[in-house]
Amino acid sequence: MNAGEDKKLDNPVWFSLHETHKKFSVTYDNLKCYDPAFCPFGGFVNTTSISDQVDKYANSIIDFFIVGDKPDISNKLTLKKELVCLQMVIEHTISLEIQKTIVKLNGVYEDALYDLVNLVQPGYFKNKTSLLGDYYGIMENEKLVAVTGERMKMGQFTEVSAVVTHPDYAGKGYAKQLIAHAVNNILLQNKTPYLHVAETNLAAIKLYERLGFLTRRKISFWNFAKDIPSK
Repeated sequence: MNAGEDKKLDNPVWFSLHETHKKFSVTYDNLKCYDPAFCPFGGFVNTTSISDQVDKYANSIIDFFIVGDKPDISNKLTLKKELVCLQMVIEHTISLEIQKTIVKLNGVYEDALYDLVNLVQPGYFKNKTSLLGDYYGIMENEKLVAVTGERMKMGQFTEVSAVVTHPDYAGKGYAKQLIAHAVNNILLQNKTPYLHVAETNLAAIKLYERLGFLTRRKISFWNFAKDIPSK
């Protein structure tokens, strides 16, 4: 991993929207945010106050996350929570027998993908999130029961995201097969896979470590909401 490129992971939203995902960016000077239809994330370079810029983004999305350093905000917004995540990377292929048929979901199963992710992890996956990268799934009896895909992308890095299994199908090893499939495909593109996982999600962290992911750092997802005046 190139040391200079590695530093970009300290500000993944900014560099994704500055590079590979530039066409999805809504930019306000020092703040870059994903178009709200694609992803509720923003990132900034810490040079001057960005409170006015964050307010502008909040006019288009009520609930969102700024990733990385904590920004200053105006009294128009409320900090709902700080979600502390481990940022994990992997630089080698995952040797794992793929026992289930893995299908590409883009353009075919996008409605089912949206419904499943929001059933298990509501609030992060938007109507057009599936257009940010490749998404894969496992079917049982013609029902989509497990998914994994790609979200933020910059020059040398692609984020593995939406690692979701329907609760009725947990414990069958579907997640690790999908993660291995996604990781190995990213590596074939000469990019380094990385992911974010809540530091409290110990079961997921153990799975990622078993597959070969290493923790690079902790990073915060600051969840803000626009104050709606009461009637």
